[in-house]
Amino acid sequence: MLTKRQLVVMLLAFLPLMAGAQERRFTIKEAEKLVPREVRKPVKSMIPGEKPPVHDTLDTSDPTVKILLLNNGTWRYERDLSAMADSAVFRKAWVTNDMNPYRTKLEDLPFRVTLCLADSASRFCVPRQIKVFSPFGWRRRRNHTGVDLPLPTGTPVYAAFDGKVRCSMYNRGYGNVVVIRHASGLETTYAHLSARKVEAGDYVSAGDVIGLGGSTGRSTGPHLHFETRYEGFAFDPQWLIDFETGTLRHGWFVLKRKYLSNSSRYYPESEEEEEEIYKTEEEERAEAERIAKEMAAAKYHTIQSGDTLLGLAAQYHTSVSAICKLNGITPSTTLRIGKKLRVK
Repeated sequence: MLTKRQLVVMLLAFLPLMAGAQERRFTIKEAEKLVPREVRKPVKSMIPGEKPPVHDTLDTSDPTVKILLLNNGTWRYERDLSAMADSAVFRKAWVTNDMNPYRTKLEDLPFRVTLCLADSASRFCVPRQIKVFSPFGWRRRRNHTGVDLPLPTGTPVYAAFDGKVRCSMYNRGYGNVVVIRHASGLETTYAHLSARKVEAGDYVSAGDVIGLGGSTGRSTGPHLHFETRYEGFAFDPQWLIDFETGTLRHGWFVLKRKYLSNSSRYYPESEEEEEEIYKTEEEERAEAERIAKEMAAAKYHTIQSGDTLLGLAAQYHTSVSAICKLNGITPSTTLRIGKKLRVK
C-alpha cells in the first residue's frame, strides 16, 4: 500500500496529465488538499511534569505501546521503551563513557531518513524555551555543534523526547553532560549542567528533569548547550525545534544527509524547501556528486609571514568575502602563520 508521502509525490507528477488540461506543476499545498499528510505539522511542547497518576495499564497489539488509564478519567498511549531494549537502535554503538562511539562514515548514510519524533505514543518537551543565544555552525573559527540556551544555574533541564540515557558523565569540554538516545535513532545532548539527575541506562520520558543548568566544563557563563545527532553526526537543532516558541516544528522529520554538515544551518521553511524533500534518490546522488567534485577542486593555502586576505584574493583570483565565507571568518580575522586557509 502506498504511503501518504508517496501519493503526494505521484500527484505532483501526474495530476496535470490526468486533468488533460494545460500542463502545470502542483505545489505541495495544492496536493495536500487531495492527500493530507501529518509529517509537517508542528507539535506543542507538553507542560513539564504534567503526568496525572496512572490508574491502570493496558496492552496493545504493539508490545512497545501501552494504553495508560489515568486517575483523572482520561487515557493516552505511551511507548514502553524498556520493551525495545533488545532492538538494534539501543544496541548499536551503546557505549556509556564515550560522547561519540559511532564509527559510521558520512558517505555510508542514506541521502535522507525519516525520524518519528512525536506521535500519539511519543511526546515532546522543549528543554528550555528561550531565544537561541549562540547558534549552530562556525563560531570564532571553531566548530559549534549545537545551540546555546541561556538559563540561570540550578534551572531544571527537561528531556526533549522519550528515550534511554546512554551517557551521564563529566567531560572536560562539555562539563556535566547527559546524552539520551531515542527510538528513532536520534541522540540529544545536554551539556554544562551543574547537576545530573539521571544515570546511564535510565529510561526517561519527555518532560523529565534530567539535570540542572550550570556552567561546568568549557563555558563562559550559565547556559544549556543542546545538540542533536544522528549516527554521531551533529546537525542544527533548529531544524527540529523552534526554541523561542517552544514548539517542535514537525512530528515527523526528513533528515537529509546534507544537513549533517557544520555549514548547514536551519533556514526558514519555504514551499521550495518543502518540495526539495521529494527529490528522487537519483537527484540526491547527482547533488552529492556535484558537492564531492566541488570539494575535490578546493584549493588551500598555508599562511606565511606577510600574507593578507587582500593579497590572497588577488593571488587566487577570488575575493576577500568569498574566502571569508569558505572559512567562516571575517575580514578582520588575524591570519596565523602555518594555518591552512581554503581559497577556492
